[in-house]
Amino acid sequence: MRIWHENFTLEHVISLRDNNINKHLGIKFTEITENTITATMPVEDFTRQSRGVLHGGASCVLAESLGSIASNLCLDMKKQKAVGLELNANHIRPVKSGLVTGVTKAIALGKSVHVWNIEIFNDAGKLNCVSRLTTAVVDLKDDEKKKNIELVNSWMSLILQK
Repeated sequence: MRIWHENFTLEHVISLRDNNINKHLGIKFTEITENTITATMPVEDFTRQSRGVLHGGASCVLAESLGSIASNLCLDMKKQKAVGLELNANHIRPVKSGLVTGVTKAIALGKSVHVWNIEIFNDAGKLNCVSRLTTAVVDLKDDEKKKNIELVNSWMSLILQK
């Protein structure tokens, strides 16, 4: 069952999340299905901690990026936005190199709170981090509405062209 508010594509996801910390950490969104979003992140010097393995904070950025975009895509973004309330992460095994792949899936989609599960895997497909993100659904302020309406309308033109 499709959980997204509109018929969003990977292009929409990339346009929302490719101009901030995700760009700096090399996070690439790779797939959107009816109920999941997937992204990769390189394990290189800029995502490693001093012991030469993936920094837990970098895993948290990947997890929050996935859950946050997913939560927002479930909403009418002309009226509401999702903001992070809480993020936790269990780092199960170290990753020294390659790519990690994160997949987010909804646990609960309420009117005021969303909860997301994010699993992050190494190149061998082994789970290295499991995270949970809780977001609050809030109404947009008047000054935010105009910007979001323009963004959503530009997206809708992309959808109609396909």
